[in-house]
Amino acid sequence: MNIKLLKQEAPCRWRMEKYGPMRVDGLFFGNKDIILELDETTVSQVRDVASLPGVVGPVCAMPDAHSGYGFPIGGVGAFDEKHGVISAGGVGFDISCGVRTLTTGLKKQDLITCDAKLADLIFQRIPSGAGVGGDIILEGDQLDEMLIGGASWAVGQGFGKPEDLGRIEGHGKSLLAAPSKVPLKAKQRMRNQMGSLGSGNHYLEVQYIEEIYDADKAAAFDIEVDDVVVSIHCGSRGLGHQIAKEYLPMMADKALEFGIILPHKDIACAPISSELGQDYLGAMGAGINCALANRQVIAHLVRECFAEILPQADLKLLYDVSHNTCQREIYKVNDKNKKLWVHRKGATRALGPNHPELPREFKKHGQPVIIGGSMGTASYILAGTKQAAEISFSSCCHGAGRVMSRSKARKSFKGNKIQKELSRSGITIRSGSIRGIAEEAPLAYKCVDMIIESTQLAGIAEKVARLRPILCIKG
Repeated sequence: MNIKLLKQEAPCRWRMEKYGPMRVDGLFFGNKDIILELDETTVSQVRDVASLPGVVGPVCAMPDAHSGYGFPIGGVGAFDEKHGVISAGGVGFDISCGVRTLTTGLKKQDLITCDAKLADLIFQRIPSGAGVGGDIILEGDQLDEMLIGGASWAVGQGFGKPEDLGRIEGHGKSLLAAPSKVPLKAKQRMRNQMGSLGSGNHYLEVQYIEEIYDADKAAAFDIEVDDVVVSIHCGSRGLGHQIAKEYLPMMADKALEFGIILPHKDIACAPISSELGQDYLGAMGAGINCALANRQVIAHLVRECFAEILPQADLKLLYDVSHNTCQREIYKVNDKNKKLWVHRKGATRALGPNHPELPREFKKHGQPVIIGGSMGTASYILAGTKQAAEISFSSCCHGAGRVMSRSKARKSFKGNKIQKELSRSGITIRSGSIRGIAEEAPLAYKCVDMIIESTQLAGIAEKVARLRPILCIKG
């Protein structure tokens, strides 16, 4: 991008002052190399979001930002409760896609002789791949109950433990959910997909803690060097995708009726207070609950796999974060508390110390923030900062961020070769798709270490630990 459009105001923080139709500034996070490599589409999408009615600035682009549908992935946009808009493109197609990490009570050496056996069992028990479903069938009232209850529904069905719920955003469910606003086809697509990973960049990794950066926070999060953890990255499967697919054209068709001039149809939106806006919020809330239930069920299946092979393991939920949502939150605007609807698309909420929504054990240290890397590379556990509420609406990055499209990655890399290279480096991969491995090649993504360093220097989250994969299950 043209860096002359920006003014550096702090380490890894660059401001684009509003101009033209922009109502608020744009704020870009990253070191100079990251900023220079931003594509123009990402920059123009930040400008587009900053031009929407009721936006409260700044519109943020995280260090892992890249172009998406309407909003950039890695984008954060906050809107006034009364005069703002809600955008399906600002939430994304995989509603409430996120990561949950579980501690195991095991050490890295405990897996030396059984990592392949464990990988085989998990791959067998947890369905993965595009459109692949499992044995859990939900229809009619059962499906609606799941969409209302989220992870709480899953625990009530015997999938997991009640204490899990306190370690999930919103205690495991969104109160916005209105199953009647979810399109019929979306429900049909979800009929047999509960407890499945899906495809694309979704994965399940067994990892170990390679390095601790903050001993006090690590102790509060109950992690030490060489501890084995499990991270699950997936979302609302076909249900969330179908919700976005059907609401986006409805929003685009009604834009002029709402008096909204769209800079691009992909950024279609509706007034939050409108009937369409409220309908979408109800459907989105159901999508959030679907994703939370899905990760809860998968975690239960993982616990069963560990119990068979490593019965001494004790899998406890560290935290579950979502990174494709819109939530109503309170922030200071012009020295007054104001209720805002905060879109986070490919961005993670990172609440700072003493936030009222945090569990008691995390109050002093801030929210655990789980950041997944690209396949075969490091992942990170961060902690939210108080400063993030003032800078980025308590938001930070969500992963490494793509630099290469999936189609280009398929042409550039061979899945078999990548799998062999990862195996030689000690990482066991199980996937039903060699093509999928090529699409998720590490070089198709930004350097996650650089993303995390920029996030810390910008003051929006702090490093706690770095994780390395032992085995990876993907679609």
